[in-house]
Amino acid sequence: MSLRRMAAVAAATAAVSMLAAACTPSSATPTATARSGAVVAVAAENQYANVIAQIGGKYARVTAVESNPNTDPHSFEASASVSQVVGAAELIVQNGIGYDSYMNTIESGSPNPARQVINAAHLLGLPDSTPNPHLWYSPTTMPAVARAIADDLSKLRPAHRAYFRASLARFDASLRPWLSAIASFRAAHRGTPVATTEPVGDYLLQALGTRNLTPFGLQADIMNGVDLSPQYVTLQDKLLAQHKVKVFVYNQQVVDSVTQAFLAAARSAGIPVVGVYETMPTGYSYQSWMLAEVRALQKAVTGKGSTQKL
Repeated sequence: MSLRRMAAVAAATAAVSMLAAACTPSSATPTATARSGAVVAVAAENQYANVIAQIGGKYARVTAVESNPNTDPHSFEASASVSQVVGAAELIVQNGIGYDSYMNTIESGSPNPARQVINAAHLLGLPDSTPNPHLWYSPTTMPAVARAIADDLSKLRPAHRAYFRASLARFDASLRPWLSAIASFRAAHRGTPVATTEPVGDYLLQALGTRNLTPFGLQADIMNGVDLSPQYVTLQDKLLAQHKVKVFVYNQQVVDSVTQAFLAAARSAGIPVVGVYETMPTGYSYQSWMLAEVRALQKAVTGKGSTQKL
């Protein structure tokens, strides 16, 4: 678990609560649910909440805990404002791998034996020691999560099983443009050398067939708020100054003095930069967000154009 995440978990443990931003009205209660037939669902990150909403449609009332693309999710701190929402949740989706451990504290503080909890990492069979927690950038993650959501919604509202299965089929079909864009990029630009600040987009970069020349240790140190060694700084600077990479990918939500220095070096060297996000930017669905990131990388490789913000 990152140092920043540990701080967030400690805050959550003390508060036994969380800060929420609603994808749909957050005032859902068991009584309201009984009237509407909608499942009260909560996701730790808004990309997962978006998928719940797509699968659940009119039969789901969804709240996202983390949704601000202008903040660092690793330093998230919980507040007491929505503990009632979590307590009423029938379905919860979280990333796992220590990325949103505060959810476990809140869930244990409001036990519900009927509640369905989807941990994306566990669903994918990944150990809690997996070093890169940014699972939603992998093309294999959301199809599996969407299937689990459809299954759990069907358990909670069996009468609407056909509706959830139809929504799942539409969701799977809607991923095809993104998957096709990945395949096209990989076929045309396999082996493209890139540099990164953090491992936020690494799973997507791997799927695209790129070569990330930034050591994972450097990425992990930035992710965890650890000061970089002079050797790491020199290595990264050389990758940029000596044009050993064609794209510089950075975490758009965490821009400190180290990242700023690398961004300046990339601009000075004429290396296009692409910003990636930890939470879904405003105005996007999960699918359109992922497709936009691939297109930004395509633009950087073929046109040497930067996309720092979607």
